[in-house]
Amino acid sequence: MSQGQPRRPQAQGEALPDQPIRYGDVFDVSGELAGRPVAPRDAALLQSAEQAVLGQTKKGGPAAVLQSAAALNARAGHVGKGQVTGPTADAGATVTEAELAGRRVVSESVGGQVVARFVTPAAVVLADPPGALDQDAVTIGRALEAVAATAGDKPVDQSDAAAVQAAEMCATGASVTAPGGVSAAAQAAADHNARAARDEDKFKLRDVLSDAREKLPADKGATAVDAERVVSAEIRNKPDMATTPNGVAEAVTAAARLNQERP
Repeated sequence: MSQGQPRRPQAQGEALPDQPIRYGDVFDVSGELAGRPVAPRDAALLQSAEQAVLGQTKKGGPAAVLQSAAALNARAGHVGKGQVTGPTADAGATVTEAELAGRRVVSESVGGQVVARFVTPAAVVLADPPGALDQDAVTIGRALEAVAATAGDKPVDQSDAAAVQAAEMCATGASVTAPGGVSAAAQAAADHNARAARDEDKFKLRDVLSDAREKLPADKGATAVDAERVVSAEIRNKPDMATTPNGVAEAVTAAARLNQERP
C-alpha cells in the first residue's frame, strides 16, 4: 500500500474508546478527513465499492478496518448508525483498478484521499476450459521452477509458502497438500526463516523450487483460474497486498497467459 498498512482499532473485547476513532487513527490521511470520526455509513460505502470492483471485502483491507472502527464508535455512542462524515459525503468512497505495465493496480479512496493501493499481475481472461490445453502447455511445475531462476535469492516467507500451497493444490487437484511435497518444503522453509536471525541462515526460493516438478505428485498446464487462486493466496499473506516481483504468483500468471496465447 502506498500509504502503509491500515492500523487496526481496538479488539471487540476491549473497553470502548473514550474518544471516537478518527480517520487519522487508522489511515495515513490529512486535512479535515483525518480529524473526522469513522461512521458505519462510511464503512458501508467502501465495502460496497470493494465488492463491486474486487468481488469481495478484502480481509484486513480498508473496508474491514473501517467496519471495525465504525462498530466501536457506534457502540460507544460517538456516531450514529446512519451518519456519514463530511468529506465522505462530499467525495464518497471509491475503488478503482487499472492495468499498468502488465500489472493490475487497485486504489481505494475515501473522501478524495487514497487510503490503500496494491498491485497484482494483470488478470488472465479464461478463453478455453482447462481440458483444452495441449501437452505442450506451460505447467504449474515449470512455473515454480522458473521462480527458482528469477527470484531464487529471496528468503522464503509465509506469502511464498501460501502461494506454493495454492499452486500445488491446483496442479494436483487435491484439497490437501502431500507430505514431502513442494508445498511442505516451502512451509518448512518459511517456518525456519521466521526464527532465523540472519539472512544467510535462511532458506531461499531456489532451495525449495528448483526441483518442483519432481516433488509434485501431479502437474498440469496453468490456467487463468489457477493464476487467480495463487495470486489471492500470496497477497492475503503480505502486508502490502502486492505480489512478489518474479515470484510464485507472477510466474503462474505468466504461464497461464502463455497458455492462453498459444494458437
